[in-house]
Amino acid sequence: MDDPRALPSVVLVTGTGTEVGKTVATAALAALVRQRGSTVAVVKPAQTGLAPGDPGDVDEVRRLVGDDLATHELVRLRDPLSPEAAARREGADLPPVAAHARTVTGLTEEADVVLVEGAGGLLVRLDSRGGTLADLGTALRYKGVSCGVVLVASAGLGTLNSAALTAEALASRQLPLLGVVVGSWPAEPGFTEESNLVDLPRVTGAPLWGSVPAGAGAMAREDFLAAVPTWFDIT
Repeated sequence: MDDPRALPSVVLVTGTGTEVGKTVATAALAALVRQRGSTVAVVKPAQTGLAPGDPGDVDEVRRLVGDDLATHELVRLRDPLSPEAAARREGADLPPVAAHARTVTGLTEEADVVLVEGAGGLLVRLDSRGGTLADLGTALRYKGVSCGVVLVASAGLGTLNSAALTAEALASRQLPLLGVVVGSWPAEPGFTEESNLVDLPRVTGAPLWGSVPAGAGAMAREDFLAAVPTWFDIT
């Protein structure tokens, strides 16, 4: 996609699991879209595992990309669990996915591309009704909002099965999988990691967009922004 405006209005960023590098990959995608001339906003529907006032994922994205980046955290819960489980422990009421869809739809009027970083994998429950990031994508498409998904995958053993299951779940909902990004590429990859680079596009049916180096989240902003274009091959 040489022109970032060719991206759908909303890009859902999901992972093959937790701790796969989704937040840093979201920051890298946001930086890439900006560098190619489009405006971007980043949304985190549900942030768990943090107390009020602690820096969250959207704060990390803004630190890496720019203080002027529009970011929105919609729900925050203390326990490091799925949003549904964390809300149950707190006795908190979660907004339904339909409410998140309305918020994201409104943001498409303010930014060319809205990146929505999910919690964990695609089918993690975001509300007490069982609504997931996949359901958010379906709701957006029902509203006429163009929407696609980027899958952030781990580099090592086990990633192919999780990636294939995610791709199958998306296909059953007619949600396009735009591309796969390896979220934490090791400095010294082994045979397994190199093999996965070949197999991830095969098992998902989506192109490999690139790989974010392990430790990229610790980079200074200037270095991060300069390196982002070298991590991706989106054509």
